[in-house]
Amino acid sequence: MAKDNRNICHSKTFETIYNTYAKEIRRFLFFKTQDLDKAEDILQDVFVKLWDNCSNVDYNKVKSYIYSIANNMFLNAVKHQKVVQNFNKHNMKERTNESPEFIMLEKEFMQKLETTIASLPEKQREVFLMNRIEKKKYKEIALQLNISVKAVEKRMHQALVVMRKEIGNV
Repeated sequence: MAKDNRNICHSKTFETIYNTYAKEIRRFLFFKTQDLDKAEDILQDVFVKLWDNCSNVDYNKVKSYIYSIANNMFLNAVKHQKVVQNFNKHNMKERTNESPEFIMLEKEFMQKLETTIASLPEKQREVFLMNRIEKKKYKEIALQLNISVKAVEKRMHQALVVMRKEIGNV
């Protein structure tokens, strides 16, 4: 195939290329992104890149060139999104809108709570954790520990009395 001498850098030629391929590139990108705005953004970037490299692109190969650019820009956008998600996932643990005083009080409270739970007699601690942490009902706890529901209620009551005395209302 002979080289076409039409120069992509001429605005009329570039406009013809845009009018010929923009709609199908947009569809191609929408199929990949499932987001019309992202597809449109990438489409615009594709044609900006074509314009920037217009003197290096053969007119007969322009279609494959812009499809390659569109696909690569889509893949780069996906990679970038993954990096952003990973960054946010790892940094959300460190960021908070709470004041330093609140964070300090929360840590102190959690330490006091853990200490108080650890100081409960084993049978009370076991029932307390099964009910409050594992969200088990008294009947389930009784079956699992092979004791009566009344025994579970008594242990829970005793645990809550200690917790209220040490911490306040639990």
